[in-house]
Amino acid sequence: MKIKIALVGLFSFAIAGMVQAQEWNWPTDPQAEARAREYNAAYNDYLNSGDFVAATRPLNWLLTNAPDLNEALYINGVKVYDGAAKEVEDDAQKRVYQDSVITLYNKRAELYNNEDKWIENKAYYAYNFYKGDRNRVADAAAEFERAYEIHGTLTYSLAPAYFDLVYRNYAYKGYSADEVLDRLTMVNEILDNAEERGENVANQRSTVEQLVVAMELIDCDFIENKLGPRLQADPSNMQLAQQVFQYSVRYKCTNTEAFTAALEMIDNDDPTFSTSQVRGMRFYQNKEYGRAIELFEKALTLANTDEQRGDVHYDIARANSAMNRKSQARAAALKAAELNRDKSSDAWGLIANLYMASSSDCRGGQSRVKDQSIFIAAHEAFRRAGDNSGMANARARFPSKEELFTEGFQVGESVNTGCWIGESVTLATRD
Repeated sequence: MKIKIALVGLFSFAIAGMVQAQEWNWPTDPQAEARAREYNAAYNDYLNSGDFVAATRPLNWLLTNAPDLNEALYINGVKVYDGAAKEVEDDAQKRVYQDSVITLYNKRAELYNNEDKWIENKAYYAYNFYKGDRNRVADAAAEFERAYEIHGTLTYSLAPAYFDLVYRNYAYKGYSADEVLDRLTMVNEILDNAEERGENVANQRSTVEQLVVAMELIDCDFIENKLGPRLQADPSNMQLAQQVFQYSVRYKCTNTEAFTAALEMIDNDDPTFSTSQVRGMRFYQNKEYGRAIELFEKALTLANTDEQRGDVHYDIARANSAMNRKSQARAAALKAAELNRDKSSDAWGLIANLYMASSSDCRGGQSRVKDQSIFIAAHEAFRRAGDNSGMANARARFPSKEELFTEGFQVGESVNTGCWIGESVTLATRD
């Protein structure tokens, strides 16, 4: 899968260019010293006038004959060779100049032992030079990893460039899925830490995510079989848990064990209404209704609106209903209908079905009219739910006119259903 991503403008760091105040090590031979002074002045003149190709000739002599003259050779030399590479049209010569930039950095590390000051600059040059070269893209990525090794992090604006190299090397079969995952974890850590410091990393994160999508690497099997074992091996890794959670939601993989584990970790560490409610639903789906109610009640304490509270009360009602705890289920359903108008129909439908399902449990056997009065209560609940089919089903089980007459009742008379329902209903007949 091909991808085109604009990385220009994502990186805002300065290329070091100031000549440090250091002692000049001129050659001891007078003729060589004179030549060195002449060539040092010449390459600087060419550099200042923007004639980079011309500057390479005296600079090459100095690097060959007086390599420890001064660190300025390496600071300015990067500008010279980079500028020369941009001047020439011949690809082979362009690559010679680009390679010279990297060689200068390597030599500078040997002579001055200050790699920490410029390693990210070197990495950025390597990215620009080698990102399109399948034989060198891994080398460029290694420069970023060297910077990470030295500093323990990367400048966050460089994260997209580094992961672009990872993406390209993966496309060239240079990295395995596990190796990509290691590097993605590193990049996410860099961006997360920058965000915690108050940096706006939205553009960088978006670019990285586009690259991840373009890899076509992540699917439910990847989450379960690659990320899941890592999470199991490191159950305190909240960054990985967040990654599993986000990818599971994005790729619709919420039925995996990895998602369940990540969700539990996140909910225990920093619970929100959503995490607790979703965990409760997972237990409900697995028919662990007692655990589900515990999580739903936790979600209630984290809810911010009546709509959220109504949703959770309805969830609690369903769990209690599944456990045959009818009174508790009705109480929760009534609360759901009160708090969330959108849940009113579902809540009253649940209550109506609880009543319908209680005909056997509530049958006293002494009065057929009273036993059938629960269907009148159910009919009213179905009416409030807007369920015409349910209403018709309940009405078909009302007592008949003959049954009312036989037992001495009249239409319109009030009677209590008794049993756990305990409602007073107005008698009506099915005929």
